[in-house]
Amino acid sequence: MSKGLIDRETVQRIIDTANIVEVVSDFVNLKRKGANYMGLCPFHNERTPSFSVSPSKGICKCFSCGKGGSPVNFLMELEQMTFNEALRWLAKKYHIEIQEREMSDDERREQTERQGMMEVNDFAMRHFEANMADTPDGREIGLAYFRERGINDWAIKRFHLGYALQKSTDLYEAAKAKGYNEKFLLDTGLCSKGDHGVYDRFRGRVIYPVFTMSGKVVAFGGRTLRTDKSVAKYVNSPESIIYSKSRELYGLYQAKQAIVKQDKCILVEGYMDVISMHQSGIENVVASSGTSLTDGQIRLIHRFTENVTVIYDSDAAGIKASLRGIDMLLAEGLNIKVLLLPEGDDPDSFAQSHSSTEVEEYIKANEVDFIHFKSRILLDDCADDPIKRSKAVGDIVRSIAAIPVELTRTIYIQQCSQRFGIDEGVLTRAVAADLAKRREQNAADRRRSAAVDSIKNGPGAAEADAAEAAALAAEEEADRLAARQSATPAPASQADHRAAMLAPRERELLRLVLKYGMLDLGQQFDEEGTPREFVKVIDFVADDLAADGIGFSNEVYLAIFNQALELRRSGWESAAAEFEKTAAARREEFVAAGIGEIRDTAQDMAEISIREKRLRQNADSLYADDIRGFALAFLEKHLASSPDDRVRRITTDLVIEKHQLSKIYFKNNTKVETEEDRLDQIVPQALIALKYDVARLNFYDIKQQISDIQSRPGYDLREVLELMGRQQKWQAFCASLAEHIGERVYEPLRLPRRK
Repeated sequence: MSKGLIDRETVQRIIDTANIVEVVSDFVNLKRKGANYMGLCPFHNERTPSFSVSPSKGICKCFSCGKGGSPVNFLMELEQMTFNEALRWLAKKYHIEIQEREMSDDERREQTERQGMMEVNDFAMRHFEANMADTPDGREIGLAYFRERGINDWAIKRFHLGYALQKSTDLYEAAKAKGYNEKFLLDTGLCSKGDHGVYDRFRGRVIYPVFTMSGKVVAFGGRTLRTDKSVAKYVNSPESIIYSKSRELYGLYQAKQAIVKQDKCILVEGYMDVISMHQSGIENVVASSGTSLTDGQIRLIHRFTENVTVIYDSDAAGIKASLRGIDMLLAEGLNIKVLLLPEGDDPDSFAQSHSSTEVEEYIKANEVDFIHFKSRILLDDCADDPIKRSKAVGDIVRSIAAIPVELTRTIYIQQCSQRFGIDEGVLTRAVAADLAKRREQNAADRRRSAAVDSIKNGPGAAEADAAEAAALAAEEEADRLAARQSATPAPASQADHRAAMLAPRERELLRLVLKYGMLDLGQQFDEEGTPREFVKVIDFVADDLAADGIGFSNEVYLAIFNQALELRRSGWESAAAEFEKTAAARREEFVAAGIGEIRDTAQDMAEISIREKRLRQNADSLYADDIRGFALAFLEKHLASSPDDRVRRITTDLVIEKHQLSKIYFKNNTKVETEEDRLDQIVPQALIALKYDVARLNFYDIKQQISDIQSRPGYDLREVLELMGRQQKWQAFCASLAEHIGERVYEPLRLPRRK
């Protein structure tokens, strides 16, 4: 069952309301750095933050992989949402009521498979919840089980726990009655198909929904309440295009804010461990859901914190089987503590039998670093056996070697030396040997992967491994370049060639329009020298290009420029007027608060007068900064949230800068002018540079025409002479433009008209 499309006014309200810092903070732990925020990129694996979030621009970007954008584009890329899904997520976050319009048949057909699967999962979750709350079996079996396990209504609602009735087609029939597609029921694994038709996968089980970080239901876990050993205790959703168990952590959606707040993540094993810990007040807890910890899950944790405490129960065999997870956490550069619970307890039972304060105090008092933990677990069985002891120490050495930071490795080597009485040099050499072995293994893995690829690619591919690697690197660089430019295919025609040649100039001009388009470039004067209205950058560029009959040759750049003009003409005036009211009110509040403070603390009327004058000057400056900031962000904020993928990507790429000067920057006690200060020079120069390349291309186009004509027998000499005359005009025009490049120019230069 498909949802309608969100109407234009609601879309605009969502875009205007969404705060990029708040949105990204739901997925990444951000730290302020100057005017912006920085964090670990959620799109690729990194240990040094390169992901920048600009509150003033309302945009984020990774300066390593290049991904990011507006709040809408960020969600679309990170959570693989459609444009509509991202808007709905933001509307839910900011409590914006969505107004919808009915979709056309074509729009319905365009609904993605991913969206359909998400929607049927959401329906299933609500169905399972209703079963447990509203049916006799749900209350007497499902709810009774959770009550027996000590789970209260708060936790049931927080984790959306439910119950699947024993009837084999209960969910299937309910979903079909609501118009959901059978294909999506099968693809998500909610239902299966056998010889006797379609049946529910999770029948007769309590249900644990699995959420993405954004709160989308992508999978379910179902636990049977039967004691029959022939029935699997747990049944889980299969992997699909919306669910990969290696990239999800149970409870992360509910825990992420607490993880950031406490700068620590507690890692447990199962669903009930997470739920009981949260219920006890320890909310920074997630689980790998019974599977071995994966690199993808570890990277999810690293987005929010560098500190992890792994909680184990007292089952020694289970602990030894899961020690590999500690090495994986260390390899990601995380700070690891390990906690062993008392005999007979697991996180679920321990949380149920202790208060949150008691749990917190126990964790604080008993968590230890991985060396203490491993030595305790591995050396307990060694007694005085030197062979077993050597193997145990070797295991700890391998853990130290997994740590990526040399200084941290050195500190752990010293600690290990003191604990076991082994010479520090011996341990250092052992760690170095293990590091060399790891590098060799990684190289072998890469060669093996290349060999597999060569088999897939057919005969002769193995001999070209090096060439393929170089080609792949070149392709990746070309992809990055294409993302920074227009993502258009290689020129296949003269028009495409022209667009490619003009792309750098057009890109620079478009960048200036997007960044500064709504700022005043200068003031117009009439013939008598009387000042008139101010001219904005975008108006100056549009009028100058139109006067010379020039447009953007690049299709995407032209689309972005036209959308910017449409925003200028239809959306700017009302939006600016509304914002000016808000800014004026803020100024008055600032003045009123300041005057009260001045009159309470000033010594005499003279001081009051001086301080009030300074206060009003500061208020006026604040107001001017607000208006300027709104104008700077207007175009880029709207276009970075465009439904068009290319428009969003290119806008984001053009307006984000890795390094940003402060508004007033001094070097050697001299104010350094910023790009914004020199717009009256830079914008005309960008126009001249574009015209210069247009003129130059026209010159060479005519040259090619002359060559083509002269290659034909009996060509018309008069036609050639006419073309040569036009060619000379373009040549002279190029020369005149070249003289102006680098100078301050106020009047648009006119291109000679083509005949």
